[in-house]
Amino acid sequence: MSKSKIPVRTLCHVALLVALEIVLNRFLSINTAGWKIGFSFVPIVICAMLYGPGWAAIAYALADLLGAILFPMGAYHPGFTIFAAVRGAMYGYFLYRGNMKLGSLKIKWDKIRLFPNILIPTLVNCIVVCMFIDTTWVAMLYGSKTYWGWFMYRLPQFLVLVPLNIILIPILDKLATQLVKLGLAGKKNNN
Repeated sequence: MSKSKIPVRTLCHVALLVALEIVLNRFLSINTAGWKIGFSFVPIVICAMLYGPGWAAIAYALADLLGAILFPMGAYHPGFTIFAAVRGAMYGYFLYRGNMKLGSLKIKWDKIRLFPNILIPTLVNCIVVCMFIDTTWVAMLYGSKTYWGWFMYRLPQFLVLVPLNIILIPILDKLATQLVKLGLAGKKNNN
């Protein structure tokens, strides 16, 4: 087993993206007890594009955990952190252009397309993970409504977030591409 070194530059970039996610999530989002609308997914999508699913999963989980510890907005549930990692990994598998392995399957995207690269992670993250699974955690924490009551309450959030993701991800792809070309970010510069 070989020891791989984590490039300091990558670690610093990911840490900055985690900090940006915390600021966007905790201070620059519309928050209520059951839903949140904002741009906090942007740093994680950029992390996924630049560094892949592993770093995006770590960044999203760390941002969720640190945000909950430093700036709590209600009760903490570890399910949110676990599925934040899942969401980060999902973005990474579909948006990272480097070489990846998923079991024995090798993945490399040449170009980010609406389908599958943007629609699949957006729909899975927003609808499956956030709408169905995170609503379960919200219903457990704030039991004043039934699951379906919380589901209906949280529905407008995803009517906004799904189109927002679909519109912003291609713009973020261009930004990430420029960052790599300029040598400001990405794994290519860490060797």
